[in-house]
Amino acid sequence: MVSETEALRVADYARLDIARRDRTGVPEVVFAQAKTVAQTLRLLAELRAGDPEAPALATRCPDEVLAAAPTAFGTDPVRVDEVARTVTVGPLPPPRGRVGVLTAGTCDLPVARECLATLAALGVGATLVDDVGVAGIGRLFAQLPRLHDVDCALVVAGMDGALPSVVAGLLRAPVVGVPTSVGYGVASGGVTALGSMLSACAPGLTVVNIDNGFGAAVHAAKVINAVHGD
Repeated sequence: MVSETEALRVADYARLDIARRDRTGVPEVVFAQAKTVAQTLRLLAELRAGDPEAPALATRCPDEVLAAAPTAFGTDPVRVDEVARTVTVGPLPPPRGRVGVLTAGTCDLPVARECLATLAALGVGATLVDDVGVAGIGRLFAQLPRLHDVDCALVVAGMDGALPSVVAGLLRAPVVGVPTSVGYGVASGGVTALGSMLSACAPGLTVVNIDNGFGAAVHAAKVINAVHGD
């Protein structure tokens, strides 16, 4: 349990869990959606000050945060990914292990890039294998040599969500399905992909919430921590 003294009170809107990285291996991250620009930038600054050994990360950043962040943190390096909608403040840790991040199509890249930004902030090496969906399955087979030695694979797909099941039937590494809200009508904003992944024939497939690249990356980072040590 985290005591009140371990939480950092920020103004009248947040209590930052600055001990989270010591407790779980993963620091608190700012979910910027629905926060003001001032709140997001202040929380990133407080996270850097409270845990200076780790970069601070914000996800789901609106355009105003992406525009303001590069000049908001003095000499600290700032990385803005406009596709992922992430902001990372502070030096990145050296990467350990290797995670494969696969996308079924180009429309899945925003979620995949959220995976990549999160993995980088957590000190995990990653390889992106994009646009290898089942509609042209030969594209996946051609990329398999790049994936044989990954510690974990994150497979990002919308529409029918079939790609994670295929990948889980081909790799020894643990596979995480990441459904996206990509697709026409009956895809129902990712619900169809989610259901397909949850009912996959390939055993052992882990599935996260719709569009949750961050959550998938945290799962992969914990796999890396277990394999390569904290």
